[in-house]
Amino acid sequence: MKFWDSTAIVPLLVGEQSSEALQAEFERDPMVLAWWGAEVECVSALTRRERDGDLDSAALAIALRRLDALIASWREILPADVVRRTALRLLRVHPLRAADSLQLAAAIVGATGRPDSLPFVTLDKRLALAALREGFRVLDPTTNQDG
Repeated sequence: MKFWDSTAIVPLLVGEQSSEALQAEFERDPMVLAWWGAEVECVSALTRRERDGDLDSAALAIALRRLDALIASWREILPADVVRRTALRLLRVHPLRAADSLQLAAAIVGATGRPDSLPFVTLDKRLALAALREGFRVLDPTTNQDG
């Protein structure tokens, strides 16, 4: 099992330059751990692409169906006080946005406080650096780098 942030999930749903590498990583281990808000972030990213003209309505519908199927199989870290408290701590020590601090906090909770036990998949460089500093092994399959 690996923790997947939304930047790594979206390329599983629509064709992007990183899709092939992320799909291969997913196929190696299809057990996904995600935070409760990942669905909202993914839908936001997909609908933004539609509004910007990068996705047509048919492609959006396919991507949303793929997301539903993925959600049905993933394990989700629900909102809880421990996630909020951890996110607040992360904001004080890393230059993260609120949603990224919640994702990283969810990963820490999912790893039961042992970040080295749970690989973290992300394409977000700032989030990757914070995750590395928190002790995660960060995977960016698009660069074949393992932090």
